[in-house]
Amino acid sequence: MLGHSSTHQNGTTPHLSSSSARVRLLPYLPHSKDTEIAPTVQMYWSKAPVWGTMPNHGMRAHSVTLVDSVAWIFGGCDERGCWKDLWLFNTETMQWSHPEVQGDVPPPCRAHTATLVDRKIIVFGGGEGPVYYDTVYVLDTVHRQWQKVEFPADAPHPTTRRAHTAVYYDGKIWVFGGGNGSQALNDVWTLTVNCPVEKMRWGKVEIRGSKQPSARGYHTANLVRNIMIVVGGSDGRECFSDIWCLNLDTLRWDQVRLETAHRRLSHSVTQVGSYLFIIGGHDGNSYSSDILFFNLVSLAYETKPVAGQPLSPRGYHVSLLADSRIFVFGGFNGQDVHEDVHILDLAGSGYLAQVTSFHIDLDQ
Repeated sequence: MLGHSSTHQNGTTPHLSSSSARVRLLPYLPHSKDTEIAPTVQMYWSKAPVWGTMPNHGMRAHSVTLVDSVAWIFGGCDERGCWKDLWLFNTETMQWSHPEVQGDVPPPCRAHTATLVDRKIIVFGGGEGPVYYDTVYVLDTVHRQWQKVEFPADAPHPTTRRAHTAVYYDGKIWVFGGGNGSQALNDVWTLTVNCPVEKMRWGKVEIRGSKQPSARGYHTANLVRNIMIVVGGSDGRECFSDIWCLNLDTLRWDQVRLETAHRRLSHSVTQVGSYLFIIGGHDGNSYSSDILFFNLVSLAYETKPVAGQPLSPRGYHVSLLADSRIFVFGGFNGQDVHEDVHILDLAGSGYLAQVTSFHIDLDQ
């Protein structure tokens, strides 16, 4: 319910309570004098002209899942605590909304994973404060209904964790790493999801060969065909710069040989064709706003020009690709938790160097 209060000059209502919302009736459009002129083919940063019923809190270690053109934002935290509410952001109209949901709503959490499977978002793990979860919840985005998954007491199950990653491949969600509050993890589990909710089951993946990444959390994982690519992360002591590939068919890990390495944790990675766009994060010393462009064909970092006003340094944000634009939601800079949305228009320079058909060759 919208609270009644004074309105700021920018058209928003101030923070009220966890149940209130900010409403902006019209989007803010930058005046031409605020806009940097750039070539039409060049990638360009801008702040999204958002409007609608907007989040009333910052977003750190939340999840964002794209369903068609709508981003579903769940959980996360700010300086006041963790959240369990759900927000929708339309990437075409830039409108925020705050839908009502039914069912077994998960408790407040952060650093969980949210994986899209057939218009259902499957949330695993996360936690709040000192508490870590091992629970699985399914959100039906059509009926806006939550359901908690119940497993047999004697069935195999991963330990509680957060700051892990998950990808969907071959009817299963593949979970890697994270931390359980006392140590970092490097195990791999699968959750079979191409079945009714009551038949979902966990399985421990037995890795073949002796090579595997060290235990870590706050890394990223992207699925490129049948390869899960893990970038960076931290074990709580060291910030990593390595990149690992797990073949989900052969169950073998391989480490990418890098000529140039960049340490990153709490960053985001979005695949754009034959490139990974590694945005922001922490390098072990400070938060960054840089974009690292990793070429999946040459397996090397490249530089590309980017115009506009870049987002401020941050980590614990989320980025996703929608209609030739990368959207970045929220984040944390060590002091402030952000609630903003930024857009990277990819334009021609984001695609002109693309290789349209490729495979990842780890023997080169």
